[in-house]
Amino acid sequence: MATLTETQPTPLTLNNDEILRYSRHLIMPEVGMAGQLKLKAAKVLCIGAGGLGSPLALYLGAAGIGTLGIVDFDVVDYTNLQRQIIHSTPDVGRPKLDSAADKLKAMNPFINIRKFNTRLSSDNAIELFKQFDVIADGTDNFPTRYLVNDACVLTGKPNVYGSIFRFEGQASIFATKEGPCYRCLYPEPPPPGLVPSCAEGGVLGILPGLVGVIQATEAIKLILGAGDPLIGRLLLIDALAMKFRELKLRKNPDCPACGKNPTITKLIDYEEFCGIRGEEVPAEVTTDEIEVEELKKRLDRGDDIYVLDVREPHEYDICNIGGHLIPLGELPNRVNELDTSKEIIAHCRSGVRSAKAVNFLRQAGFKKVHNLAGGILAWADRVDPSMPKY
Repeated sequence: MATLTETQPTPLTLNNDEILRYSRHLIMPEVGMAGQLKLKAAKVLCIGAGGLGSPLALYLGAAGIGTLGIVDFDVVDYTNLQRQIIHSTPDVGRPKLDSAADKLKAMNPFINIRKFNTRLSSDNAIELFKQFDVIADGTDNFPTRYLVNDACVLTGKPNVYGSIFRFEGQASIFATKEGPCYRCLYPEPPPPGLVPSCAEGGVLGILPGLVGVIQATEAIKLILGAGDPLIGRLLLIDALAMKFRELKLRKNPDCPACGKNPTITKLIDYEEFCGIRGEEVPAEVTTDEIEVEELKKRLDRGDDIYVLDVREPHEYDICNIGGHLIPLGELPNRVNELDTSKEIIAHCRSGVRSAKAVNFLRQAGFKKVHNLAGGILAWADRVDPSMPKY
């Protein structure tokens, strides 16, 4: 049974207001006064105040976690509000840390909130993690997941893991003494661009709530030393079918992080490890771009150019600038529809997928092909403000 009680100081009492607030915990034999005092003594660090971080922080704060740390450097955007329930419309443009802290303090004035307005990195992760008992990973990219994992292994802190994409989620607990770490499950990251981000592929707004609540539950179980935590188990969630499956995980004795003879003894460059730099596309692709203002001028004067939209049909229905729709995934099979003699300007939502399309077309022999910098989002910002953004 995993427990944190051996290393935690325990406050002596709860005041009368706290007793009333946590009364539904106190009458449970699995929690009781002793368990609630463990929660009050606990220190949990949430990595991110976004989709997963929102329900994580809200439920941990409501449960009475004494010290709740949050690491985030982003600001609230309108596109966050469909799933990041700790933020509201008036918070758009505010730092997520400030927005989250206000909601948490309004909900439970007895908790101590520690804000870290920074990007988690190899330079600060170890010192940050040493100050907390449990690390809850609410990140959405592979470099930070590997960074969180390795820092948890090196500091001996449990990693309460969750991930989401479209209708699917995962949850587990990594980096405990007896259980596997994230590298035991995923020794190597996927090739850059193989797994689209939520910004590119979307996510059901309710899904991070479902997964984040599971993460909060597991963190509380670890603190209480109660129940059967998700150590050595990967919970797979299919919200579309509303099915839950479980995979048994084993600690890999040859794991470079947590194995018998670990080779990872310090934090590394995780963007390099994951093959990511900057825009997550090859540098040679991003250098030959055209700005949206230039495209608008050329379209207005009737230049003979082929505008290629590599988004999905449902994205095209949201907004478009005309052009020919060939989704990126269909491009290899439909490349014969393009005229090699024409100048092609490819675009997508933000410029990432279209940069990959440009790279593919160049390798296929197309010479006059360019990427629209910033994609249709830049067009909406700088050419047509009436166009909806998503």
